[in-house]
Amino acid sequence: MSIKLAIIGTGQLAQYFIPLFKAHPLVSELALCDLDAGKLRAAAEKFDVKRTYPSMEHALNSGVDAVAIMTQHWLHAPQAVQALEACKHVYSAVPVGLTLEEIRSVIRAVEKSGRIYMMGETSYYYPHVIYCRELQQRGGFGHVTYTEASYYHDWDIVNTYAQIRARTGDRFLELAGFPPMHYPSHTTSQVISLLAARMTKVSCLGWIDRHDDGIYNPKVNSAKNPYSNETALFAMSDGSVCRINEFRRVGHPGGELMSVYGTEASFEYTQGGAVLIGKDFARTTRLDELLRIRPERHGGTALVQPVERLPAAFASLGNEHKGSHQFLVDDFLRACVSGEQPPINIWEAANYLAPGYAAHESAMGGGKQVDVVDLSQPASR
Repeated sequence: MSIKLAIIGTGQLAQYFIPLFKAHPLVSELALCDLDAGKLRAAAEKFDVKRTYPSMEHALNSGVDAVAIMTQHWLHAPQAVQALEACKHVYSAVPVGLTLEEIRSVIRAVEKSGRIYMMGETSYYYPHVIYCRELQQRGGFGHVTYTEASYYHDWDIVNTYAQIRARTGDRFLELAGFPPMHYPSHTTSQVISLLAARMTKVSCLGWIDRHDDGIYNPKVNSAKNPYSNETALFAMSDGSVCRINEFRRVGHPGGELMSVYGTEASFEYTQGGAVLIGKDFARTTRLDELLRIRPERHGGTALVQPVERLPAAFASLGNEHKGSHQFLVDDFLRACVSGEQPPINIWEAANYLAPGYAAHESAMGGGKQVDVVDLSQPASR
C-alpha cells in the first residue's frame, strides 16, 4: 500500500522534507502546494515535482491521502483541522497550535476522523534522547528522581531575526515576542518520552527582557509577554521532579540539552559533551563518540540512531536537526499505511505542549503553582 501526499507550504522548512517524502517508497505521488505562485513554481522545478496546487483547498479536493503542513505556526491548527475534516492524514511542523483550545480542536478532529496526526518534534529522535530512553527502558537509571532539559536559542544566533521576519512580515513585533514556554516541545519531549510520564504541576519564573528591539514589550506583542527567558519546575506523574529552561536571550551557541539523575546512574549532557555517571568516578563513561553526528551516515546521524530501519533511498539524502528528519518522515508514513499511532501522535504532542501554557500562567502570577491540564488521552478512553 502507498499514499498520495501533498506538502502545504514550500518555504525553508519544506525544502528539507520534500526530497525525503519524494524518495520514500510508501509515497506513490508527491504534490506541492503554496499560495505564492513564484515560490511554488521554483520548488517544483528544483525538486522535479510535477503536480502542484495553488491552495490547500485544491490539494484537499485532489484525492491526496495525506498532507504535510509546513506553513507559518499560527496556521498549523486550523489547517490541520481542515485537513482532518476532509479525512486526510496530517503531518504538522511544530507546534500543534498556539492555544490550548487550538490543541483541543485538533484532538477533536483526530478523534472524529480516525485519521493519523503526527507533530514533527525533532528532539524526540536526538541521539542523546534515544540513548537515555533505551537505558531507562532497561532499568539502567534505577528510579529517576530528577531531570532537566533546556532549549537555548538566542535572538543573535545566525539569521534568527531574518527568519522570523520572513515568517511574520508586518506582524513581526506582534508575533515574535510570544512566551518562550508556549514553545516548549524541544525540551518537554525529551523528558516526557524518557519517563513515559506527564507533567502535573508547575511553578515558573520569568526574566523580564531588557533588549531595545521591543520584541518582548508587553504593550506591543499580542501575548502581553515581558519574558524572554522562563524557568519552570514541574512535578511529574511518576513522582520525579523536572526543571525546564526556555531561553531566548542567553550567551550560548544554542541547542537542546538534557540531564537525568537516577538512583543507580546519571546522565549529563552539556555543550561540553555527554557522560554516563555511576556512584563512583570509575563508572564515568564519556559518550561523545556514540552520540556524535556523522555526516557520512544517512546524511548525518549518530551510531545510536537506528538507520537500519530507514528506507535505503534515504542513505544518500540530507538529514537535518541531528538526524531526526528521516525518522520523522518514516514514522509518519508507516503510521498512515499501518493505521497504528506514530510516536508523536496528537495526544503525545498535547502532552509536550500543555505544560508550557501552565508554566507561563505561573510566571505571570509570580511563580504560583498551577495544575497542568491533561490532554494526553483520547476522550474515548
